[in-house]
Amino acid sequence: QVQLVESGGGLVQAGDSLRLSCAASGPIFSILGMGWFRQAPGKEREFVAAVNRIGTMYYADSVNGRFTIAGDNAKKTLYLQMNSLKPEDTAIYYCAKDPRGDPRGSGYRIWGQGTQVTVSS
Repeated sequence: QVQLVESGGGLVQAGDSLRLSCAASGPIFSILGMGWFRQAPGKEREFVAAVNRIGTMYYADSVNGRFTIAGDNAKKTLYLQMNSLKPEDTAIYYCAKDPRGDPRGSGYRIWGQGTQVTVSS
């Protein structure tokens, strides 16, 4: 069974950078078909970035140009490089695998437990 474990979150100041990691274990052959989502307190979970099964990348408008999704098949790890962080980026960040339909939607089959990112002003 595939499991996803996020890491790399923390408390940073506005303008700083962080790199989140999502390590996959189990029978996984590719880090394609994966995405990042986030959920801020009192808000619904929202799409951040994704890479579909053929390698096309997608970004939410709010992070486009600041965040970069990347992966390492050999390490079975998906990354989210986050630059120029803003207080509104504060949220729990989740990685997910195997989207059902649009990779920007939340219909993924497998989810990690999340990692907290807090950006102070």
